[in-house]
Amino acid sequence: MSFIPGLGIAKGMALTLRRFFAPKATIQYPETRPDVAVRFRGRLQLLYDELGNLKCETCFQCAQACPVECIDMGGHDTKSRFYTHWGPAETYGERREESALRRSGRPVPDQAFVHFEPIDLVAVEEILEARDYDPGNMLPILEEVQAAYGYLPIAAIKHIGHVTGAPYALVYGTATYYNHLSFERRARTVAVCRCTGCLIAGSGRIANAIGEGLGTKLGGAPVRGVALEQLLAHLPGAASPLVTLDGKPQPDVTETSAAAWSRSLARKTVA
Repeated sequence: MSFIPGLGIAKGMALTLRRFFAPKATIQYPETRPDVAVRFRGRLQLLYDELGNLKCETCFQCAQACPVECIDMGGHDTKSRFYTHWGPAETYGERREESALRRSGRPVPDQAFVHFEPIDLVAVEEILEARDYDPGNMLPILEEVQAAYGYLPIAAIKHIGHVTGAPYALVYGTATYYNHLSFERRARTVAVCRCTGCLIAGSGRIANAIGEGLGTKLGGAPVRGVALEQLLAHLPGAASPLVTLDGKPQPDVTETSAAAWSRSLARKTVA
């Protein structure tokens, strides 16, 4: 430690003078562009919250924008209901942790990748052909696929993105933005009207037959993907007794056919 008065100021001024005559490192951006590598994309950094969880929305935008497709993403949603991923299929034979760990040189364990459930894509192809494979009709396409399958299978989402050329982020983002679209199989609802006219026409016996065929009762929990409920009000113009399936009247359901119809409906829902 020096006790010479003013020595620190002299050293600082000497450094300033040396730097003054050195070549300038500052450039006037954006008028002057820096000379960087062609494939330079900046520094990747993953942020964590106070609980140690990744602060990532899984929007797939980084993977979509990556010019050399070196970013791959995959994982379950917060309730572990379905698996989503981005990237070529051959990339997902085995899984690893975050890409940043691999690029930093730190060893990470491999994890087995569980593939999404395969489906018959005939209905998806028919819908896409009717819509001329136009990604501009993404919302109607997804709505018709859900109407055909009862939900949006991940296999259908991947196929739509591959065939239409739409980025997976667009297809997945559209499917998750609208509340009426779902990645889960929703229970179908059979409703029986119990107004005075329908009860006289035999809706009570029909409800009992449907309940026996499904193995449940009116107002009970859904069984084999079908829920049996009471219709809140008789539909205008509908005949009695009134039975609806997902809000649509079923005029062919009678006392004699109710049990067989409900069993057939349960088999189709489970399949």
